[in-house]
Amino acid sequence: MKLSFHGHSVVKIETNGTNIYIDPFITGNGMTDLKANDTKADVILLTHGHNDHVGDTVDIAKRNDALVVAPFELATYLGWKGLNTHPMHIGGAHDFAFGKVKYTQAFHGSAYTDEENQQIIYTGMPGGIVFSAEGKTIYHAGDTALFSDMKLIGEQHDIDVAFLPIGDNFTMGPEDALIAADWIGAKKVVPVHYNTMPVIEQDPHKFANKVKTGEGIVLEAGDEIDI
Repeated sequence: MKLSFHGHSVVKIETNGTNIYIDPFITGNGMTDLKANDTKADVILLTHGHNDHVGDTVDIAKRNDALVVAPFELATYLGWKGLNTHPMHIGGAHDFAFGKVKYTQAFHGSAYTDEENQQIIYTGMPGGIVFSAEGKTIYHAGDTALFSDMKLIGEQHDIDVAFLPIGDNFTMGPEDALIAADWIGAKKVVPVHYNTMPVIEQDPHKFANKVKTGEGIVLEAGDEIDI
């Protein structure tokens, strides 16, 4: 399995010939190396409905006829836009041909903002994603505060790589993310959701160097690792 980071919370998984993107926020993401109209995806996994996570999902999914997996309300909303969706919800898991997806809790909000019409569209509960394939497991925490049930996520799953937000203000900051890393017990910990805007500016290397449980790794946009 090959993993790559593409700025903000965008993670690409390549497994068994399938290209999977988590939260493909590309247009408007000054930290990414991707171009939305060149992105090829077979599957898109979404943690929640905020614009900086749904991102370019509609365009990418329509162009590639990609499957979109998302929490129920968000999947329903995107289905109304003509996408091929598979709805899930917190605590639920499903075995797909490309791997197993399980949604965990995340303490955050979830709504899509229609700026033009000044509407906020409710998109259900936010989530994290535990993804397993090829005997490997990754955890993408989505946008979340620190919560004690992260201990259970670590106890229930042998996590190879955890992607944890460190930006603060909207999510956990570095201090709380270090606690989360200890609780989750992943072999590798990659910081995400930082430096995309001034209010979430952080030093990812400082965070990674302080990770005690597992190895802290900073991935620049476009960097990839094999697990």
